[in-house]
Amino acid sequence: MTRPPAAFSDRREAGRQLAQALKPFRLQQPVILALPRGGVPVAFEVAKTLQAVLDVLLVRKIGVPGYEELALGAIIDGASPQMVLNEDVVELVRPEPAHLEAARRRQLAEIERRRHLYRGEAAAVVLADRTVIIIDDGIATGATVKVAIRGVMLTGPRRLILAVPVAPQEIVQALSAECDEVVCLAMPEPFYSVGTHYHDFSQTTDADVVALLAEARNLAN
Repeated sequence: MTRPPAAFSDRREAGRQLAQALKPFRLQQPVILALPRGGVPVAFEVAKTLQAVLDVLLVRKIGVPGYEELALGAIIDGASPQMVLNEDVVELVRPEPAHLEAARRRQLAEIERRRHLYRGEAAAVVLADRTVIIIDDGIATGATVKVAIRGVMLTGPRRLILAVPVAPQEIVQALSAECDEVVCLAMPEPFYSVGTHYHDFSQTTDADVVALLAEARNLAN
């Protein structure tokens, strides 16, 4: 079976293309929230073009035991980190409370590690009454993004936009019901995987994230 040609050379190039589509939001002085790690290079280019604040949205998925790619829910960072569950999956799987609690503690610890590494002592950006744009390098199933959107919605943004370079059309349609708008550059069929649509989909490291966030802060000052 022939795979489709890659739409983007790498994440930075995808971010530059996405930034052009998001230019109408520039006057709203949006907050750009990147899903680490792969979403950060994409979001950096958007923040640079829109002259917007860039922060990370720390979300850790809680998977079904033995089927970790299937999300029971996720832990979302914030003033009070919270667990948001995919109720339909929870109803189907009926996980043991002990599993959820162990997963919650484990993922909270990882969020704390990443928060300290990525932000240092800096506080998270306040999202209430702001236009917020959540960015990732692409979406496959949408499970983690869905709970991320729901978590951000609880902070009271004025408007919430999800923006990605590539995702399946049916996932984009489903996520459109979760936020105010979805901006997606490419919805190829068949989809295969996010990495299929990049020439270079090499791993984004913690060091890459730290460097890009520091550069974004310098540009904003």
